[in-house]
Formats: sequence, structure tokens, C-alpha cells
Amino acid sequence: MSAACSQKVCGDKKYYCSMELTLQVIGGKWKLIILHKLGKEGTMRFSEVKRSIPNITQKMLTQQLRELESDGVVRREVYPQVPPKVEYSLTEMGESILPLIESLCHWGERYVEWFEGQLPEAAEAV
Repeated sequence: MSAACSQKVCGDKKYYCSMELTLQVIGGKWKLIILHKLGKEGTMRFSEVKRSIPNITQKMLTQQLRELESDGVVRREVYPQVPPKVEYSLTEMGESILPLIESLCHWGERYVEWFEGQLPEAAEAV
């Protein structure tokens, strides 16, 4: 039997294992999608990110970008001009997760192929 894990702290996050910490940073419905878009498109303005993710609300996008910025995976650059210009891009740490996101995309593609090959009853259940 293994010993119990002890709680660790990284910034404002408390966790017991690195997977738990990872999910605190990139978990949720929208964060991986935001990271994927910024990874594919590069630097984007808020409105461009919003257009690229049609189902996300402005409030949720703002919240998720703030959290990703706070966690050091997204960079927010404000340009001193009128009207204000704000751009978002991945930090080096944010870019380091792109291979994992790409793997998740490939898994999703394989899942669709697998699911479509299942019995007709399985497809009707969804």
C-alpha cells in the first residue's frame, strides 16, 4: 500500500498530484479550446478569439483569459492607443502544452471513427 500524498502549493493552487494541478490550470470547458486557437492562429485580439469560439459568452471568455493569464500560459498585451488595443498570445509555458492539445485533437478524430463504426443502436443513443 502506498503512502498518502501530501498537499502541495503552487502559487494560489493547492494540489496533491501534478495531474490535479494541470487540471486546475487548463481544465474546464473552454481553456483548452482557447489555448488551441491561440496556438493555431498566433496572437489574437479579444474579438478574434470570441469569433473563433462561437458558443462562448463574452463574460466566460474574459474570465478564462484572465485565469490563463494569471497562471502564466497566456500573455495579454495592452497597447497605449485610442481605441485601446489588447492582444493575447501564448507564453512559452502555454506553447509547451500544444503537443498535448494536438494529441487530444487526434484522439477526438479517432473517437469519431470508432463511434461511427459501432452498432446502429449506439449511434442512435447519442
